[in-house]
Amino acid sequence: MKRLGLLIGGLGLLVASAMAPPSLAAGPDQATPAAMPAPDGAAPGPEYSPLGAKACMRCHDEKEPYPVLSILRTPHAQMADPRTPFAQHQCESCHGASPEHMQAPKPGQLRAPPAIDYGPRQPSPVEVQNRQCLTCHENKLRLHWRGSQHDAAGLACVSCHDIHTQHDKVRARATQPFVCFTCHKEKRARAYMPSHHPIVQGQVVCGDCHNPHGSEGPKMLIKGTVNETCYTCHADKRGPFLWEHPPVRENCLNCHNPHGSVQPRLLKARPPWLCQECHSEPYHPSTLYSGTGIPPTGAAQQLLFKACLNCHSQIHGSNHPSGPRLTR
Repeated sequence: MKRLGLLIGGLGLLVASAMAPPSLAAGPDQATPAAMPAPDGAAPGPEYSPLGAKACMRCHDEKEPYPVLSILRTPHAQMADPRTPFAQHQCESCHGASPEHMQAPKPGQLRAPPAIDYGPRQPSPVEVQNRQCLTCHENKLRLHWRGSQHDAAGLACVSCHDIHTQHDKVRARATQPFVCFTCHKEKRARAYMPSHHPIVQGQVVCGDCHNPHGSEGPKMLIKGTVNETCYTCHADKRGPFLWEHPPVRENCLNCHNPHGSVQPRLLKARPPWLCQECHSEPYHPSTLYSGTGIPPTGAAQQLLFKACLNCHSQIHGSNHPSGPRLTR
């Protein structure tokens, strides 16, 4: 009787397995997601175009006033790289699934914008645009974007970058400063002053000193302090020196304006007036005029030509044993 009961139970299991749906009969490990019914009340997934970029290029062709097709020459369109937008949903990887935009508009109506629009007509909110870019680009130099000065000012990534072009102006040294000058007009004026870094010549660009995506230092500098940023090029001023000049060690901006000046060597003022902001000694030839007349007549010879630097030539610091006054 016991064997008969086991035989009847086994036959029952075989019949139940034969009557079950194929996806369940195969076992849970072999069931495919397509065979499993969606949960009740679940929102359908986004409807991406099966044609990808080909559907977009029906309208956005070479006649488009805004150059769109040049994106095919950029790293974003490298389909062999799984990290790129074109390896995913192509144009809709950045613009979002846009089935309404794909449909022809009714007579007298404008075409619906894409889900995420970066253009000038109906742009999406800046935080939506930037969130889409940061999906892939929130690393390395862009780690400090959130909360940076440009982020707080409401700038979008496309405010500076041109995604569809092969040569992004803000990434080329010859054209990068002019992109920055569209907002920083005062710095543009200083870049053309008699004493300036070769910024407009493309030899020194804004990105050499500043990280426009944010940084830990002030003014979005690439280093933590002004001096550390300057030392990346002016290593001879770093020291340490046997005899230090305190304003130099404190901040290069005490004496220099790095964006340009009408004074030589990017100085904020011409010596001796710059030096006299800190140094004014009555028994030292540190005044412009000397003599016994009233008013005194005759220029102090120590202040001609390079002024204070005629004697105090090692103004950034000295390693000479007899150079406590930075004279050698």
